[in-house]
Amino acid sequence: MKECIRIGTRDSSLALWQANLVKSKLENLGYKTELKPVKSTGDLNLDQPLYEMGITGIFTKTLDIAMIKDEIDIAVHSMKDVPTALPQSIIQTAVLPRANAQDILVHKGLDFDSKKGVIATGSLRRKAQWLHQYPYHQIVNLRGNVNTRLEKLANNDWHGAIFAAAGLERIDLKPDEFVNLDWMIPAPAQGAMLVVAREDKDFAIEATQQLNDKKTATCVHIERDFLRTLEGGCTAPIGAYAKFKNEHEIEFVGALFSLDGKKKLEERAIIKSHEVSFAGKYLATEILKKGGEKLMRKIKQELNK
Repeated sequence: MKECIRIGTRDSSLALWQANLVKSKLENLGYKTELKPVKSTGDLNLDQPLYEMGITGIFTKTLDIAMIKDEIDIAVHSMKDVPTALPQSIIQTAVLPRANAQDILVHKGLDFDSKKGVIATGSLRRKAQWLHQYPYHQIVNLRGNVNTRLEKLANNDWHGAIFAAAGLERIDLKPDEFVNLDWMIPAPAQGAMLVVAREDKDFAIEATQQLNDKKTATCVHIERDFLRTLEGGCTAPIGAYAKFKNEHEIEFVGALFSLDGKKKLEERAIIKSHEVSFAGKYLATEILKKGGEKLMRKIKQELNK
Protein backbone atom coordinates (compact mmCIF):
# COMPACT_ATOMS: atom_id res chain seq x y z
CA MET A 1 0.00 0.00 0.00
CA LYS A 2 1.33 3.46 -0.94
CA GLU A 3 2.16 5.90 1.86
CA CYS A 4 0.02 9.03 2.30
CA ILE A 5 1.76 12.17 1.01
CA ARG A 6 1.26 15.07 3.43
CA ILE A 7 1.06 18.32 1.43
CA GLY A 8 2.02 21.54 3.20
CA THR A 9 0.57 24.85 2.00
CA ARG A 10 -0.18 28.38 3.14
CA ASP A 11 -3.84 28.82 4.04
CA SER A 12 -4.79 31.62 1.61
CA SER A 13 -7.36 30.93 -1.12
CA LEU A 14 -4.69 31.00 -3.83
CA ALA A 15 -2.23 28.78 -1.95
CA LEU A 16 -4.99 26.25 -1.20
CA TRP A 17 -6.05 26.29 -4.87
CA GLN A 18 -2.47 25.51 -5.88
CA ALA A 19 -2.06 22.77 -3.27
CA ASN A 20 -5.39 21.21 -4.27
CA LEU A 21 -4.25 21.14 -7.90
CA VAL A 22 -1.14 19.15 -6.88
CA LYS A 23 -3.31 16.97 -4.62
CA SER A 24 -5.70 16.09 -7.46
CA LYS A 25 -2.83 15.40 -9.90
CA LEU A 26 -1.18 13.04 -7.40
CA GLU A 27 -4.47 11.30 -6.65
CA ASN A 28 -5.05 10.84 -10.39
CA LEU A 29 -1.71 9.01 -10.42
CA GLY A 30 -2.97 6.73 -7.67
CA TYR A 31 -1.36 8.35 -4.60
CA LYS A 32 -3.07 8.97 -1.28
CA THR A 33 -2.68 12.58 -0.06
CA GLU A 34 -3.56 14.88 2.84
CA LEU A 35 -3.50 18.71 2.95
CA LYS A 36 -1.76 20.44 5.88
CA PRO A 37 -2.40 24.23 5.75
CA VAL A 38 -0.24 26.62 7.84
CA LYS A 39 -0.10 30.40 8.32
CA SER A 40 3.21 32.04 7.32
CA THR A 41 4.92 35.02 8.98
CA GLY A 42 4.39 36.98 5.77
CA ASP A 43 0.64 36.39 6.02
CA LEU A 44 0.45 37.41 9.70
CA ASN A 45 2.16 40.82 9.43
CA LEU A 46 0.35 42.83 6.74
CA ASP A 47 1.29 46.35 7.83
CA GLN A 48 5.01 46.29 7.14
CA PRO A 49 6.48 46.29 3.61
CA LEU A 50 8.16 42.96 2.84
CA TYR A 51 11.62 44.43 2.34
CA GLU A 52 11.49 45.96 5.86
CA MET A 53 10.86 42.57 7.44
CA GLY A 54 14.38 41.48 6.47
CA ILE A 55 13.61 37.78 6.14
CA THR A 56 14.41 35.80 3.02
CA GLY A 57 11.66 33.34 2.19
CA ILE A 58 9.13 34.92 4.50
CA PHE A 59 6.26 33.01 2.84
CA THR A 60 8.11 29.69 2.75
CA LYS A 61 9.93 29.55 6.09
CA THR A 62 7.02 28.11 8.11
CA LEU A 63 6.60 25.28 5.60
CA ASP A 64 10.35 24.65 5.55
CA ILE A 65 10.29 24.21 9.34
CA ALA A 66 7.25 21.91 9.15
CA MET A 67 9.09 19.80 6.57
CA ILE A 68 12.31 19.60 8.58
CA LYS A 69 10.24 18.60 11.65
CA ASP A 70 8.65 15.82 9.52
CA GLU A 71 5.13 17.26 9.83
CA ILE A 72 4.75 17.37 6.02
CA ASP A 73 6.38 15.48 3.13
CA ILE A 74 6.08 18.07 0.36
CA ALA A 75 5.20 21.76 0.08
CA VAL A 76 3.57 23.67 -2.77
CA HIS A 77 4.66 27.27 -3.36
CA SER A 78 4.19 30.14 -5.76
CA MET A 79 7.71 29.83 -7.13
CA LYS A 80 8.40 33.57 -7.14
CA ASP A 81 8.14 33.53 -3.32
CA VAL A 82 10.84 30.87 -2.92
CA PRO A 83 14.45 31.93 -2.17
CA THR A 84 16.94 30.89 -4.86
CA ALA A 85 18.83 28.78 -2.28
CA LEU A 86 16.64 26.09 -0.71
CA PRO A 87 17.28 25.02 2.91
CA GLN A 88 19.55 22.05 3.51
CA SER A 89 17.70 18.71 3.17
CA ILE A 90 14.90 20.25 1.02
CA ILE A 91 14.97 19.73 -2.76
CA GLN A 92 13.00 20.89 -5.80
CA THR A 93 11.03 18.01 -7.28
CA ALA A 94 8.61 19.62 -9.76
CA VAL A 95 7.76 22.85 -11.52
CA LEU A 96 4.21 22.80 -12.86
CA PRO A 97 3.26 24.27 -16.27
CA ARG A 98 3.40 28.05 -16.08
CA ALA A 99 0.24 30.15 -16.05
CA ASN A 100 0.04 33.77 -17.25
CA ALA A 101 3.31 35.40 -16.12
CA GLN A 102 2.15 39.01 -16.65
CA ASP A 103 1.37 41.70 -14.11
CA ILE A 104 -1.93 43.52 -14.46
CA LEU A 105 -3.33 46.77 -13.09
CA VAL A 106 -6.74 46.43 -11.48
CA HIS A 107 -8.13 49.97 -11.55
CA LYS A 108 -11.11 52.14 -10.71
CA GLY A 109 -10.80 54.44 -13.70
CA LEU A 110 -7.34 55.89 -14.24
CA ASP A 111 -6.15 58.61 -16.56
CA PHE A 112 -2.58 57.39 -17.06
CA ASP A 113 -1.44 60.90 -18.00
CA SER A 114 -2.89 62.42 -14.85
CA LYS A 115 -0.30 63.67 -12.37
CA LYS A 116 -2.52 62.53 -9.50
CA GLY A 117 -2.46 58.76 -9.97
CA VAL A 118 -2.17 56.72 -6.76
CA ILE A 119 -1.14 53.10 -7.33
CA ALA A 120 -0.88 50.40 -4.66
CA THR A 121 1.74 47.63 -4.49
CA GLY A 122 3.97 46.02 -1.86
CA SER A 123 6.54 44.98 -4.47
CA LEU A 124 9.74 46.97 -4.99
CA ARG A 125 9.94 45.54 -8.53
CA ARG A 126 6.45 46.73 -9.47
CA LYS A 127 6.95 50.09 -7.75
CA ALA A 128 10.24 50.79 -9.55
CA GLN A 129 8.87 49.80 -12.96
CA TRP A 130 5.69 51.83 -12.49
CA LEU A 131 7.71 54.91 -11.51
CA HIS A 132 10.02 54.32 -14.47
CA GLN A 133 6.94 54.54 -16.73
CA TYR A 134 4.90 57.09 -14.71
CA PRO A 135 7.32 59.08 -12.52
CA TYR A 136 4.60 61.59 -11.56
CA HIS A 137 2.39 58.99 -9.82
CA GLN A 138 2.35 58.15 -6.11
CA ILE A 139 2.90 54.57 -4.89
CA VAL A 140 1.32 53.32 -1.65
CA ASN A 141 2.13 50.09 0.17
CA LEU A 142 -0.30 47.18 -0.24
CA ARG A 143 0.14 43.81 1.48
CA GLY A 144 -1.98 40.73 2.03
CA ASN A 145 -3.28 37.78 0.07
CA VAL A 146 -5.13 38.35 -3.21
CA ASN A 147 -8.57 38.64 -1.57
CA THR A 148 -7.32 41.08 1.10
CA ARG A 149 -5.59 43.30 -1.48
CA LEU A 150 -8.70 43.46 -3.70
CA GLU A 151 -10.76 44.42 -0.65
CA LYS A 152 -8.25 47.13 0.36
CA LEU A 153 -8.32 48.53 -3.18
CA ALA A 154 -12.13 48.69 -3.08
CA ASN A 155 -12.11 50.43 0.32
CA ASN A 156 -9.46 53.08 -0.47
CA ASP A 157 -9.39 56.04 -2.84
CA TRP A 158 -6.44 54.65 -4.81
CA HIS A 159 -6.73 54.60 -8.60
CA GLY A 160 -5.45 51.04 -8.95
CA ALA A 161 -3.32 48.19 -7.63
CA ILE A 162 -0.89 45.85 -9.36
CA PHE A 163 -1.42 42.07 -9.25
CA ALA A 164 0.03 38.96 -10.85
CA ALA A 165 -2.52 37.91 -13.48
CA ALA A 166 -2.05 34.21 -12.63
CA GLY A 167 -3.17 34.59 -9.02
CA LEU A 168 -6.43 36.33 -9.93
CA GLU A 169 -7.12 33.95 -12.80
CA ARG A 170 -6.52 30.82 -10.75
CA ILE A 171 -9.15 31.67 -8.15
CA ASP A 172 -11.49 33.38 -10.64
CA LEU A 173 -11.21 36.86 -9.12
CA LYS A 174 -9.95 38.80 -12.16
CA PRO A 175 -12.26 41.81 -12.43
CA ASP A 176 -13.42 43.46 -15.66
CA GLU A 177 -11.51 46.70 -14.96
CA PHE A 178 -7.91 45.73 -15.59
CA VAL A 179 -5.05 46.58 -17.93
CA ASN A 180 -2.35 44.11 -19.04
CA LEU A 181 1.05 45.58 -18.11
CA ASP A 182 2.91 43.95 -20.98
CA TRP A 183 5.79 46.42 -20.55
CA MET A 184 6.40 45.33 -16.93
CA ILE A 185 9.00 42.57 -16.56
CA PRO A 186 7.59 39.89 -14.24
CA ALA A 187 9.26 38.58 -11.10
CA PRO A 188 11.53 35.60 -11.80
CA ALA A 189 9.32 32.46 -11.88
CA GLN A 190 6.07 34.46 -11.73
CA GLY A 191 3.10 32.28 -12.72
CA ALA A 192 4.97 29.04 -11.93
CA MET A 193 4.24 26.66 -9.07
CA LEU A 194 7.00 24.77 -7.27
CA VAL A 195 6.87 21.48 -5.37
CA VAL A 196 9.65 20.75 -2.88
CA ALA A 197 10.23 17.65 -0.76
CA ARG A 198 12.51 16.38 1.97
CA GLU A 199 15.50 14.75 0.31
CA ASP A 200 15.00 11.54 2.33
CA LYS A 201 11.34 11.09 1.27
CA ASP A 202 11.90 8.88 -1.77
CA PHE A 203 8.21 8.02 -2.22
CA ALA A 204 7.21 11.72 -2.26
CA ILE A 205 10.06 12.64 -4.62
CA GLU A 206 9.20 9.85 -7.05
CA ALA A 207 5.51 10.82 -7.00
CA THR A 208 5.95 14.57 -7.51
CA GLN A 209 8.69 14.32 -10.15
CA GLN A 210 5.96 13.02 -12.48
CA LEU A 211 4.33 16.48 -12.34
CA ASN A 212 7.41 18.34 -13.63
CA ASP A 213 7.02 20.45 -16.79
CA LYS A 214 10.44 20.55 -18.46
CA LYS A 215 9.90 23.73 -20.50
CA THR A 216 8.68 25.76 -17.53
CA ALA A 217 11.46 24.33 -15.34
CA THR A 218 14.06 25.39 -17.94
CA CYS A 219 12.74 28.95 -18.19
CA VAL A 220 12.47 29.55 -14.44
CA HIS A 221 15.95 28.04 -13.95
CA ILE A 222 17.37 30.81 -16.19
CA GLU A 223 15.34 33.51 -14.43
CA ARG A 224 16.33 32.37 -10.94
CA ASP A 225 20.01 32.07 -11.90
CA PHE A 226 19.77 35.67 -13.09
CA LEU A 227 18.18 36.70 -9.76
CA ARG A 228 20.66 34.72 -7.65
CA THR A 229 23.64 36.28 -9.44
CA LEU A 230 22.31 39.79 -8.88
CA GLU A 231 21.75 38.85 -5.21
CA GLY A 232 18.18 40.03 -5.40
CA GLY A 233 16.24 37.84 -3.03
CA CYS A 234 13.05 39.77 -2.25
CA THR A 235 14.83 43.06 -1.66
CA ALA A 236 15.73 44.56 -5.04
CA PRO A 237 13.68 45.65 -8.06
CA ILE A 238 14.62 42.80 -10.39
CA GLY A 239 12.51 41.39 -13.22
CA ALA A 240 13.32 38.40 -15.41
CA TYR A 241 11.28 36.48 -17.97
CA ALA A 242 12.24 33.62 -20.29
CA LYS A 243 9.96 31.88 -22.80
CA PHE A 244 10.50 29.35 -25.57
CA LYS A 245 10.59 30.99 -29.00
CA ASN A 246 10.80 27.56 -30.67
CA GLU A 247 12.04 24.09 -29.68
CA HIS A 248 15.70 25.20 -29.53
CA GLU A 249 15.64 28.90 -28.61
CA ILE A 250 14.50 30.85 -25.56
CA GLU A 251 13.76 34.58 -25.50
CA PHE A 252 14.96 36.31 -22.35
CA VAL A 253 14.62 39.76 -20.84
CA GLY A 254 15.94 40.76 -17.43
CA ALA A 255 16.44 44.08 -15.70
CA LEU A 256 17.57 45.75 -12.50
CA PHE A 257 16.00 49.07 -11.49
CA SER A 258 16.86 51.74 -8.95
CA LEU A 259 14.30 52.01 -6.12
CA ASP A 260 12.90 55.26 -7.56
CA GLY A 261 12.64 53.72 -11.05
CA LYS A 262 14.87 56.34 -12.64
CA LYS A 263 17.66 53.93 -13.54
CA LYS A 264 17.13 50.76 -15.58
CA LEU A 265 19.81 48.23 -16.55
CA GLU A 266 18.40 45.66 -19.01
CA GLU A 267 19.65 42.60 -20.91
CA ARG A 268 17.81 40.86 -23.74
CA ALA A 269 19.01 37.65 -25.38
CA ILE A 270 18.09 34.61 -27.45
CA ILE A 271 19.36 31.60 -25.51
CA LYS A 272 20.20 28.33 -27.27
CA SER A 273 19.52 24.95 -25.63
CA HIS A 274 23.19 24.34 -24.80
CA GLU A 275 23.44 27.76 -23.07
CA VAL A 276 20.64 27.18 -20.52
CA SER A 277 22.93 26.08 -17.67
CA PHE A 278 24.94 29.33 -17.63
CA ALA A 279 22.81 31.94 -19.46
CA GLY A 280 21.08 33.46 -16.39
CA LYS A 281 24.35 33.92 -14.54
CA TYR A 282 26.12 35.31 -17.63
CA LEU A 283 23.38 37.89 -18.38
CA ALA A 284 23.24 39.03 -14.74
CA THR A 285 27.04 39.41 -14.75
CA GLU A 286 26.72 41.67 -17.80
CA ILE A 287 24.32 43.89 -15.84
CA LEU A 288 26.68 43.95 -12.86
CA LYS A 289 29.51 45.05 -15.16
CA LYS A 290 27.40 47.86 -16.66
CA GLY A 291 26.78 49.55 -13.31
CA GLY A 292 24.64 46.92 -11.60
CA GLU A 293 27.16 46.25 -8.85
CA LYS A 294 27.20 49.91 -7.85
CA LEU A 295 23.40 50.10 -8.11
CA MET A 296 22.92 46.98 -5.93
CA ARG A 297 25.16 48.52 -3.25
CA LYS A 298 23.09 51.71 -3.36
CA ILE A 299 19.81 49.77 -3.12
CA LYS A 300 21.04 47.83 -0.08
CA GLN A 301 22.21 51.05 1.61
CA GLU A 302 18.84 52.72 1.01
CA LEU A 303 16.90 49.72 2.31
CA ASN A 304 19.07 49.48 5.42
CA LYS A 305 18.46 53.11 6.41
